[in-house]
Amino acid sequence: MILPLCRPAATLGALWLVFCGTPLLPVAFAQKAPAASDSASALVAEIRRSFTIRGKTIPPEIFRDFGDGDLADSGAIWVTVDAAAAIGSNLYFDPIREDGQWWIQRKQRSTTDVPEETAYEFYGATANGLLVVLASYNGGGSGTFYSLHIVDVAAAAGIDIEGKRYQRINLTNIRTVILGDRWQGELKISGSAVRVITTRNGPADDSARPPFTIIAERP
Repeated sequence: MILPLCRPAATLGALWLVFCGTPLLPVAFAQKAPAASDSASALVAEIRRSFTIRGKTIPPEIFRDFGDGDLADSGAIWVTVDAAAAIGSNLYFDPIREDGQWWIQRKQRSTTDVPEETAYEFYGATANGLLVVLASYNGGGSGTFYSLHIVDVAAAAGIDIEGKRYQRINLTNIRTVILGDRWQGELKISGSAVRVITTRNGPADDSARPPFTIIAERP
């Protein structure tokens, strides 16, 4: 027995399989799925684990803009930053270097000015998913001011200047605890509590204030 010649018939966006003139179910062309490491949940998990995005360091200068570099105001004005957009941006282009557990970014405003320097040490995430960061800021003088930051991270959708949707990874500064000029000590996370242990209050005070605990919580 001789079977009749059968040809596949193509349609836009799908391939229709034809067996002896009888169309079967369409098989859609496969769309490339985003890499698992680029999914919003994976990026948020990476920040909670290592405070990086796709293995790249989050710029320390975001903490300057969270209020560490604004000594004239009593509270932060800029409270949320798109960390994914901040990495590699012109706004945060200053070189980043590693020093032990610290990440440091220095801004040289002119060849004659003393550079300002912002740094942070990432301590980890609390039980409720908030991030604990110890940051320091030096505006070019003798003081280096330390602050404890409680930061939230969330994925959010955005629309760019061309009207296209894109993925944001927003860091929001929930709370800042000022520790002081040239503070020395350590932080310990236990559940959703952060224990602040001071070994030196500042340049003119070698005494250690009593330890205290704050609860990392969303408003």
